[in-house]
Amino acid sequence: MHSRLLAGLAAALLIGSPATPVFADQPKVAAAAHQRVLPLQGGQNFRDLGGYKTASGRTVRWGVLFRSGSMHFLTPADYAYLGKLGIRTVCDFRDTRERATEPAQWPSGKAPRVFFDDYALDASVLIPASASGVPTAAEAQAAFIKFYPQLLQTFNGQYRRMFGELLAGRVPLAFNCTAGKDRTGVAAALVLTALGVPRATVVEDYALSNRYFDPTKVVRSSSGSAAAFAKLPPDVMRAYLAADPRYIEAVFAAMDAHKDGVDGYLRDELGLTSANRRLLVARYTR
Repeated sequence: MHSRLLAGLAAALLIGSPATPVFADQPKVAAAAHQRVLPLQGGQNFRDLGGYKTASGRTVRWGVLFRSGSMHFLTPADYAYLGKLGIRTVCDFRDTRERATEPAQWPSGKAPRVFFDDYALDASVLIPASASGVPTAAEAQAAFIKFYPQLLQTFNGQYRRMFGELLAGRVPLAFNCTAGKDRTGVAAALVLTALGVPRATVVEDYALSNRYFDPTKVVRSSSGSAAAFAKLPPDVMRAYLAADPRYIEAVFAAMDAHKDGVDGYLRDELGLTSANRRLLVARYTR
């Protein structure tokens, strides 16, 4: 497979495919009184991070912190619903091409403040060397396990900005990428961890993308990449599309290796002092 085509394919793999992977062990959805997944006609993996218990016995507040995939397919009724939630801030982690291909259409005069960076997503690490030219499922999984910790560094500035908005109290806040599972998955792990949510719960939240990411809600800008993707063996497609717990656990392993572990990482790399952490806990848990 030509390297340029495979590179385009690797980027496409981050944002969707014709099939949805399913993991056997998935946490149950929250009770109807507080819906984990928002009731949106065109939502893409749009979820409330409320309701999770922290190690100290507190609970993350509902209706304040949201994670999502692309908001391109939201309908007028969806925007009206989000308007009632009062979302003030959106941190959009998508690259320049993704945002151009799948723009969000917030109603005039009611749009939240949207933060983003112009950049081109580098998915080269997702192209493992393979004698056949097509990676095996094991090679694809290994590539993602290597890729995920790199997101911490690549998106450090954007994650810092997200925490800055949270510390400033400009909420409700939503953050998103295209699928709402990779860049967004790392962001959610950082937020929940900063609030004191146990790691096992954070991993469960991450794995929910296996249930709620809908690959049919993806606009493809490269027919060549889509065609190449369709030829991949099913197990390879599942490896690329899955929210495999091992991927997010690789992020935790990288933070564990930092001086003073995860707490030290949040302090040194994201600027979250002990006072900052206490403020986040006071504001976003109860």
